[in-house]
Amino acid sequence: MDALAARFGTPLFVYDAALIEERYQALISAFTGVDLLVAYSVKANGNLAILDRLARLGAGADIVSGGELHRAMQAGIPGDRIVFAGVGKTVSELRSAVAARIHGFHVESAGELRALEAVAAEMGIPARVGLRVNPDIVSPAHHGYTQTGHAETKFGIPVDQVLELYRWAASSPHMDIRGIDAHIGSGILDPAPYGRVLDLLLEIAAQLASEGIELEYLDMGGGYGVPQGDEAGMPVERLAELVVPRVREAGLGLVVEPGRYIVAEAGTLLTTVLYVKRTGEKTFVVTDGGMTELIRPSLYAGFHRVEPTSGTASGDEERVDVVGPICETGDFLALDRRMTVPSPGDVLAVRTAGAYGSSMASNYNSRLRPAEVLVEDGRAHLVRRRETLEDLTRGETIPPSPEDTTKKQA
Repeated sequence: MDALAARFGTPLFVYDAALIEERYQALISAFTGVDLLVAYSVKANGNLAILDRLARLGAGADIVSGGELHRAMQAGIPGDRIVFAGVGKTVSELRSAVAARIHGFHVESAGELRALEAVAAEMGIPARVGLRVNPDIVSPAHHGYTQTGHAETKFGIPVDQVLELYRWAASSPHMDIRGIDAHIGSGILDPAPYGRVLDLLLEIAAQLASEGIELEYLDMGGGYGVPQGDEAGMPVERLAELVVPRVREAGLGLVVEPGRYIVAEAGTLLTTVLYVKRTGEKTFVVTDGGMTELIRPSLYAGFHRVEPTSGTASGDEERVDVVGPICETGDFLALDRRMTVPSPGDVLAVRTAGAYGSSMASNYNSRLRPAEVLVEDGRAHLVRRRETLEDLTRGETIPPSPEDTTKKQA
């Protein structure tokens, strides 16, 4: 890690290609015995190199924007392995996805369903449809912002509206009904809530079948938690034991949408210590990486192990706050963390940073977004270069000043 930091600079995201493949294959092995599509959640990390490797393994993509559709297809994921969720799909995005003949639109409102039908009619291409159901289940996610399956969230269609909308879609020659979908949140460690979702989706599927509306697949979403602090990750084998037999018995295929489960542990954020600052009772380890590179700690109270890369730190052990350089009190990577106090120039490794790190990175404080490196078969590939100052202002223009405009008019 020190060699990578020296070669590429910090802050730096480093991804382990072998671990990404291992996590993907663990899902394939766990969910054997059913017609399975692993639709990787692109929002977790949309780097083209990662998408390319997953595409080669046979993965599909779970997308929530036209930009993610572009990324997935550019990386070689075909349209028929892509599912499209999200509450605010624009007409332009609908057109692009219809043209790509994606596996399924996971529609989240009556208005979206009508808009999709109009686009499909205009283009003369039936849209493959599955409704996203809001099951009104409060998932045991570690933060309220990552709960997406209860009635107070913006996601999905209320259960009491679902059958009516399926019937309406079935009556349209421009709708090709394929599946049903639900996603209840992320960071979930217990399989039990998925069993409750499965009960509901199978009940709806059975009712539709009794009316002659046959579904092809059931989508259980993702949200499988990874180890965080002392907590173990989601036991996907137990989850599969709960889900696979019942989906197979119903004669349906299965779609799962893991993101963080596949890439989080494969990613590390490297950051260099700038200063150690003591103020009364507090010790701050100030690093060159912060919330602009990894916003999860301040946004979601996400826990990430922070440790020296060399393992040779010789300072005293204290409780410290590991903070970044951003002009915000909420800019931190770890709070009240007991660790050996590093020295300026030391490199720290922030673990489980492969998901929602680079994909949520920003230019706040006019920061340059970091480089990304994929390590594969002992070789380090630069898969995203560090931004430059020219990148920072590219696309911006300064209009003529009022004085210049007045002079020209005169």
